[in-house]
Amino acid sequence: MHDIWNPWHGCKKISEGCEHCYMYFLDRLREKKGSEIYRAQNFDYPLKKDRKGSCKIKSGEKIRVCMTSDFFLQEADPWRDEAWEIMRQRSDVIFYLLTKRPERVADHLPKDWGDGWENIFFNVTAENQRRADERIPILLTLPFRHKGVMCAPFIGAVSLAKYLPAGQIEQVVCGGENYDGARPCNFEWVKQLRSECMEYQVSFTFIETGTKFIKDRKLYTLPDKRLQAEMAYKSGVNVAGKPMVFHLTDAWGTKIPKEWLYQPYFRESCLICGSKPICNGCTQCGKCK
Repeated sequence: MHDIWNPWHGCKKISEGCEHCYMYFLDRLREKKGSEIYRAQNFDYPLKKDRKGSCKIKSGEKIRVCMTSDFFLQEADPWRDEAWEIMRQRSDVIFYLLTKRPERVADHLPKDWGDGWENIFFNVTAENQRRADERIPILLTLPFRHKGVMCAPFIGAVSLAKYLPAGQIEQVVCGGENYDGARPCNFEWVKQLRSECMEYQVSFTFIETGTKFIKDRKLYTLPDKRLQAEMAYKSGVNVAGKPMVFHLTDAWGTKIPKEWLYQPYFRESCLICGSKPICNGCTQCGKCK
């Protein structure tokens, strides 16, 4: 996918959400071990240019970082400063960071971080209430200008009611679990989160049901991820919330006009996908029928 940057690959399982890790599953299909951690060959992907000399990643794009690892993984400490420098250079791009290790963050920020960079969107995973109560208080103490919560894999009810009034959390995303051993996602949990986000005008996106989905006390099995995303969309629970505004700048620190920023393109099939509100759009690669 064009909206993912994995500077390193591999991770160590540390909580309930890791038990049936999708990265471990996919690596196993390739006869690899998800626990093997290494620097990726495409480490400098955000700096890559096309044949015309333009950056492949356009100004205003949203790039998800370390989707096959954790940006604050201890084993990645030797590489992180270089990754930060790449994000500093691409101040015109939004980098989405997600971690299960917020306790390591404060000690691994750039020296000139201050109150944060405008192009960094920092998120913690909260797969159940235990991990929400463990990670979100740390999230609220950290110096980031944009913060969010990812309840995925959503394997237990989560209430954010005591954290949203602070006004720091701009977005909440939730989605069920997939692949081997997928645990059920209950629609009642989704609706509870949605109602809390509505109260505080926080953006809420239900991206997919997961393989096992409970609705009205009935268990459904949905192995096809496209169908999962469509069912999430049809549930009608997504909430726009207050607009999230990232003041992106060019290499000289000049604010980039909105009309110059990347505008995602969506195919007709994208319009019924639960992930559309947080998606970078279609690359128009021609692979879809």
